[in-house]
Amino acid sequence: MAGVSVSVRCAVRSACGSGRGAGSGASVMGTALGNGGASAMSSSGGGGGGPGLHSLRFDNLALRSLPVDRSGEAGSRQVPGACFSLVRPTPVETPRLVACSVAALRLLGLGGLPDTELAQCFSGNRLPPGAQTAAHCYCGHQFGSFAGQLGDGAAIYLGEVLGPRGQRWELQIKGAGPTPYSRQSDGRKVLRSSIREFLCSEAMHHLGIPTTRGGTCVTSDSKVIRDVFYDGHPKYERCTIVLRVAPTFLRFGSFEIFKDVDEQTGRRGPSSGRNDIKIQMLDYVIGTFYPEIQQAHPKDKAQRNAAFFREVTKRTARLVAEWQCVGFCHGVLNTDNMSIVGLTIDYGPFGFMDRFDPDFVCNASDNRGRYAYNRQPEICKWNLGKLAEVLVPELTLEVGQSIIEEEFNSEFDQHFLQKMRKKLGLLRCEKAEDEALVSDLLYVFHSTGADFTNSFRLLSDIPIPGSSTSFTFAEFLAKLIEQCASLEELKLAFTPSMDPRQLSILLALSQSNPQLFELIGDKRGVAKEMDRIERFSELQQMTTEELLSKLKKSWTDWLQKYRSRLENEAEGVDDVAELNAERVKVMNANNPKFILRNYIAQNAISAAEDGDFSEVRRVLKLLEHPYSEDACVEEELMQEATVEATASCEPLSNKRIPYHSKPPDWSGKLLVT
Repeated sequence: MAGVSVSVRCAVRSACGSGRGAGSGASVMGTALGNGGASAMSSSGGGGGGPGLHSLRFDNLALRSLPVDRSGEAGSRQVPGACFSLVRPTPVETPRLVACSVAALRLLGLGGLPDTELAQCFSGNRLPPGAQTAAHCYCGHQFGSFAGQLGDGAAIYLGEVLGPRGQRWELQIKGAGPTPYSRQSDGRKVLRSSIREFLCSEAMHHLGIPTTRGGTCVTSDSKVIRDVFYDGHPKYERCTIVLRVAPTFLRFGSFEIFKDVDEQTGRRGPSSGRNDIKIQMLDYVIGTFYPEIQQAHPKDKAQRNAAFFREVTKRTARLVAEWQCVGFCHGVLNTDNMSIVGLTIDYGPFGFMDRFDPDFVCNASDNRGRYAYNRQPEICKWNLGKLAEVLVPELTLEVGQSIIEEEFNSEFDQHFLQKMRKKLGLLRCEKAEDEALVSDLLYVFHSTGADFTNSFRLLSDIPIPGSSTSFTFAEFLAKLIEQCASLEELKLAFTPSMDPRQLSILLALSQSNPQLFELIGDKRGVAKEMDRIERFSELQQMTTEELLSKLKKSWTDWLQKYRSRLENEAEGVDDVAELNAERVKVMNANNPKFILRNYIAQNAISAAEDGDFSEVRRVLKLLEHPYSEDACVEEELMQEATVEATASCEPLSNKRIPYHSKPPDWSGKLLVT
């Protein structure tokens, strides 16, 4: 894919530059840094065709409201009695802009800045006037176990900016060097992870899902060594920094610094016993980010804190319901990756599902599937329980737990079903059988290996009975079947993953010694493996023709139920065609056409690693319009089909595919950890 530029006839060129990486950072400022960087940390005035960096209105409320470690002591260390530590970014050599989000920068009042200005400032080489750099101290439960102090090991707080509309935005640069919380790491990020986080932050925003934003992605000539696949073959990669923007990056783990000794691990938070700081943090968070709750309970902190926790619970439930409805899997739902204001934060080994699989695990390191797609709601609920524990005594544990039980499941179920009704175009009435209709659809998705995103999008083509259509049912069914997995794909998907001897031992142990099995086994994993074996055996005996017949029957049975439900929608309606048009509009506004599939991100990363940033910028533009039916976006924005195909000798014109196509076979082999 290196050096290949895809022709785009539409006006999708990024406002942040041409997209070619080579030489773009060769500026006077970059040269000055290369000569020792004596002025690397000085303020930058900004400029260009819009408001410059000098116009940023910093108001660093967090550092004024919460205890700050000002020691400046170097190296990784425990930081008791503080929520932040002052730290300086480490300059990089010849920073250059990979891409920027015009929309995200506009939140800060920035526009029209030169690439070099953005690269210098948001790499950490030069600080805008008013910035105060620090790293946040937090703890977390990682994969179910309390890990003790974690903190911002690679992210650095730049400060808080008041935007043109008066909104407060915290700025972070991620990958800007070591902090007291870096532990054994170097505080750096590379192109791979940075491009993924930058693109997914913006993708989620434009999907309408609460998220942190990605302002800029800046790479450099500084290098770090990484073992990409943990296979003993490390390589040098470019240091890359992402500007992250959010109202706050405080998280559940921010309160876990007050945790007493954990019974399982023996670890404690660095500020264990400091209830005075916990009260400060609650006052700051509620007063700043939940002002309506503060105003409603000015004199009763017990009621205030309960109302706050109730709202956090509801926001978290709605957030994970939104994830489920677009097939998004976070990958690392530790308590330190859960936002205190209900945002999606910390994009690591995330993944959008291609073929629907309720047990989908996007993180190759998650061997036991703790953070699988279908477990995300229960894990978020579990994390809320851990937050409730550390809010004691400011919120009694009994009250916190009762709030979770009262609110989480009902809020999740209600929001999920409301969103699914929109995805199915059920607008006029709510029926008790809608939940079963959705459940049956997801079962068909799973059994047929249907592409989650594309299959939902196709359903808007089914008209309400009584309205006109330009195709037959058989033609529509054929479209759906195209989005289903082939026999070979299904065999691969259901291939047993456990050694038969190991499975036999575990099954015997579950019967003979249940207590020991609980310690070393995994009930969920064993049950899943048994299902896989049964399904694989069935597929082994099946022909392609038999599979096709089964796919058609599964879809036909469900579509009959769906058409019947659509008839209910049309009861008493004079103009069915008008109702159908409105239904299609709502469905297309809730079923994305474009998502950040792993292979799309990988193609952009591969090009960027070869110095061509145009694909990153092109994908960013595409993700800004995920629901678009515009002919320009639909027909003209094409990508190279695969990295492998580009290396072949076949003409490139035969290798262009739309971004909304069913993913290529090789995409299923991508591993993200």
